[in-house]
Amino acid sequence: MLDEAALATRMLRDLRRAGLKLTPQRIAIVHQFAGDTTHPTAQDLFERLRPSFPSMSFATVYNTLDTLARAGLASIVRLPGKRGDAARFDPNNSPHHHAVCDTCGTVLDIAAGTLAPTAGAARRLERAAPGFSIRTVERIYRGLCAKCASVALTPKRNKENPHGQASARNQDAPEPERRLRG
Repeated sequence: MLDEAALATRMLRDLRRAGLKLTPQRIAIVHQFAGDTTHPTAQDLFERLRPSFPSMSFATVYNTLDTLARAGLASIVRLPGKRGDAARFDPNNSPHHHAVCDTCGTVLDIAAGTLAPTAGAARRLERAAPGFSIRTVERIYRGLCAKCASVALTPKRNKENPHGQASARNQDAPEPERRLRG
Protein backbone atom coordinates (compact mmCIF):
# COMPACT_ATOMS: atom_id res chain seq x y z
CA MET A 1 0.00 0.00 0.00
CA LEU A 2 1.18 3.51 -0.77
CA ASP A 3 2.03 5.76 2.13
CA GLU A 4 -0.82 7.96 3.33
CA ALA A 5 0.34 11.19 1.61
CA ALA A 6 0.99 9.49 -1.74
CA LEU A 7 -2.36 7.70 -1.59
CA ALA A 8 -4.19 10.95 -0.76
CA THR A 9 -2.47 12.70 -3.69
CA ARG A 10 -3.47 9.89 -6.04
CA MET A 11 -7.04 9.90 -4.75
CA LEU A 12 -7.38 13.66 -5.21
CA ARG A 13 -5.96 13.43 -8.73
CA ASP A 14 -8.46 10.73 -9.67
CA LEU A 15 -11.38 12.63 -8.13
CA ARG A 16 -10.47 15.57 -10.34
CA ARG A 17 -10.23 13.23 -13.37
CA ALA A 18 -13.71 11.90 -12.49
CA GLY A 19 -15.02 15.45 -12.83
CA LEU A 20 -15.41 16.28 -9.16
CA LYS A 21 -14.39 19.71 -7.98
CA LEU A 22 -11.76 19.53 -5.24
CA THR A 23 -13.61 21.41 -2.52
CA PRO A 24 -12.13 21.82 0.97
CA GLN A 25 -14.65 19.21 2.17
CA ARG A 26 -13.58 16.62 -0.42
CA ILE A 27 -9.92 17.26 0.30
CA ALA A 28 -10.57 16.75 4.02
CA ILE A 29 -12.53 13.54 3.31
CA VAL A 30 -9.65 12.14 1.27
CA HIS A 31 -7.00 13.08 3.83
CA GLN A 32 -9.08 11.58 6.66
CA PHE A 33 -9.75 8.40 4.67
CA ALA A 34 -6.36 7.73 3.01
CA GLY A 35 -4.65 6.63 6.22
CA ASP A 36 -7.70 5.16 7.93
CA THR A 37 -7.31 1.47 8.72
CA THR A 38 -10.66 1.19 10.54
CA HIS A 39 -12.72 0.48 7.40
CA PRO A 40 -15.01 3.43 8.14
CA THR A 41 -18.55 3.87 6.92
CA ALA A 42 -19.47 7.12 5.21
CA GLN A 43 -21.33 7.97 8.44
CA ASP A 44 -18.13 7.47 10.47
CA LEU A 45 -16.21 9.94 8.32
CA PHE A 46 -19.15 12.35 8.19
CA GLU A 47 -19.30 12.45 12.02
CA ARG A 48 -15.53 12.94 12.34
CA LEU A 49 -15.45 15.80 9.83
CA ARG A 50 -18.73 17.52 10.71
CA PRO A 51 -17.24 19.68 13.52
CA SER A 52 -14.78 21.20 11.02
CA PHE A 53 -17.32 21.37 8.17
CA PRO A 54 -20.79 21.92 9.69
CA SER A 55 -22.38 22.65 6.30
CA MET A 56 -20.98 19.50 4.66
CA SER A 57 -23.64 17.00 3.62
CA PHE A 58 -23.59 13.26 4.18
CA ALA A 59 -24.08 12.87 0.41
CA THR A 60 -20.76 14.63 -0.21
CA VAL A 61 -18.96 12.11 1.98
CA TYR A 62 -20.70 9.08 0.50
CA ASN A 63 -20.33 10.23 -3.11
CA THR A 64 -16.64 11.01 -2.62
CA LEU A 65 -15.98 7.53 -1.18
CA ASP A 66 -18.09 5.89 -3.87
CA THR A 67 -16.15 7.71 -6.60
CA LEU A 68 -12.87 6.53 -5.04
CA ALA A 69 -14.19 2.97 -5.08
CA ARG A 70 -15.30 3.22 -8.72
CA ALA A 71 -11.85 4.59 -9.60
CA GLY A 72 -10.25 1.52 -7.98
CA LEU A 73 -8.64 3.52 -5.15
CA ALA A 74 -10.80 2.03 -2.42
CA SER A 75 -12.94 -1.01 -1.88
CA ILE A 76 -16.46 -1.25 -0.57
CA VAL A 77 -16.61 -3.96 2.07
CA ARG A 78 -19.78 -5.41 3.55
CA LEU A 79 -19.13 -7.34 6.72
CA PRO A 80 -22.40 -8.18 8.48
CA GLY A 81 -21.98 -8.18 12.22
CA LYS A 82 -21.85 -5.94 15.25
CA ARG A 83 -21.96 -2.71 13.21
CA GLY A 84 -24.70 -3.86 10.85
CA ASP A 85 -24.41 -4.28 7.12
CA ALA A 86 -23.46 -0.71 6.20
CA ALA A 87 -20.98 -0.23 3.37
CA ARG A 88 -17.52 0.16 4.83
CA PHE A 89 -14.73 1.67 2.78
CA ASP A 90 -11.18 0.35 2.65
CA PRO A 91 -8.28 2.36 1.20
CA ASN A 92 -6.00 -0.71 1.25
CA ASN A 93 -5.93 -2.13 -2.26
CA SER A 94 -3.16 -4.64 -1.66
CA PRO A 95 -4.34 -8.28 -1.47
CA HIS A 96 -5.72 -8.91 2.00
CA HIS A 97 -8.40 -10.65 4.01
CA HIS A 98 -10.26 -9.32 7.05
CA ALA A 99 -10.44 -10.24 10.71
CA VAL A 100 -13.66 -9.02 12.34
CA CYS A 101 -14.20 -8.74 16.09
CA ASP A 102 -17.51 -10.26 17.19
CA THR A 103 -17.74 -7.93 20.17
CA CYS A 104 -16.79 -4.43 19.01
CA GLY A 105 -16.90 -4.81 15.23
CA THR A 106 -13.27 -3.79 14.66
CA VAL A 107 -11.99 -4.86 11.25
CA LEU A 108 -8.32 -5.64 10.75
CA ASP A 109 -6.48 -6.28 7.48
CA ILE A 110 -4.67 -9.60 7.14
CA ALA A 111 -2.11 -9.56 4.32
CA ALA A 112 -2.53 -12.18 1.61
CA GLY A 113 -0.15 -13.05 -1.18
CA THR A 114 -2.98 -13.21 -3.68
CA LEU A 115 -6.74 -13.15 -3.82
CA ALA A 116 -6.82 -15.50 -6.80
CA PRO A 117 -8.47 -18.86 -6.16
CA THR A 118 -6.31 -21.95 -5.87
CA ALA A 119 -6.73 -24.57 -8.59
CA GLY A 120 -8.45 -26.87 -6.08
CA ALA A 121 -10.89 -24.16 -5.02
CA ALA A 122 -11.70 -23.40 -8.65
CA ARG A 123 -12.43 -27.08 -9.33
CA ARG A 124 -14.67 -27.37 -6.25
CA LEU A 125 -16.55 -24.24 -7.28
CA GLU A 126 -16.98 -25.50 -10.84
CA ARG A 127 -18.56 -28.69 -9.45
CA ALA A 128 -20.78 -26.80 -7.02
CA ALA A 129 -21.72 -23.90 -9.32
CA PRO A 130 -21.07 -24.81 -12.97
CA GLY A 131 -20.22 -21.82 -15.13
CA PHE A 132 -19.54 -19.47 -12.20
CA SER A 133 -16.69 -17.08 -12.98
CA ILE A 134 -14.50 -16.21 -9.98
CA ARG A 135 -13.39 -12.59 -9.70
CA THR A 136 -11.69 -12.76 -6.31
CA VAL A 137 -11.48 -14.79 -3.12
CA GLU A 138 -12.03 -13.11 0.24
CA ARG A 139 -11.70 -14.61 3.68
CA ILE A 140 -13.27 -13.24 6.81
CA TYR A 141 -11.85 -14.40 10.10
CA ARG A 142 -14.25 -13.89 13.00
CA GLY A 143 -13.38 -13.84 16.66
CA LEU A 144 -12.21 -11.34 19.28
CA CYS A 145 -9.69 -8.55 18.82
CA ALA A 146 -6.90 -8.32 21.41
CA LYS A 147 -8.71 -5.64 23.41
CA CYS A 148 -12.01 -7.52 23.61
CA ALA A 149 -10.25 -10.82 24.31
CA SER A 150 -8.44 -9.28 27.29
CA VAL A 151 -11.71 -7.84 28.60
CA ALA A 152 -13.39 -11.24 28.18
CA LEU A 153 -10.63 -12.81 30.32
CA THR A 154 -10.87 -10.15 33.03
CA PRO A 155 -13.24 -11.29 35.76
CA LYS A 156 -16.27 -9.07 36.21
CA ARG A 157 -16.92 -7.34 39.52
CA ASN A 158 -20.35 -7.94 40.97
CA LYS A 159 -22.04 -8.63 44.29
CA GLU A 160 -20.76 -12.19 44.42
CA ASN A 161 -17.26 -11.19 43.28
CA PRO A 162 -16.65 -7.62 44.54
CA HIS A 163 -12.87 -7.73 43.97
CA GLY A 164 -12.97 -9.17 40.45
CA GLN A 165 -11.14 -12.35 41.44
CA ALA A 166 -10.57 -15.06 38.86
CA SER A 167 -13.17 -17.23 40.56
CA ALA A 168 -16.04 -16.23 42.76
CA ARG A 169 -15.01 -19.08 45.04
CA ASN A 170 -12.57 -18.01 47.73
CA GLN A 171 -9.28 -19.42 46.53
CA ASP A 172 -7.66 -19.04 49.96
CA ALA A 173 -10.16 -21.29 51.68
CA PRO A 174 -8.79 -24.68 52.70
CA GLU A 175 -9.86 -27.68 50.70
CA PRO A 176 -12.66 -29.57 52.40
CA GLU A 177 -11.52 -32.57 54.38
CA ARG A 178 -11.97 -35.87 52.69
CA ARG A 179 -12.95 -38.80 54.82
CA LEU A 180 -11.39 -42.04 53.90
CA ARG A 181 -13.38 -45.16 54.36
CA GLY A 182 -11.43 -47.79 55.85
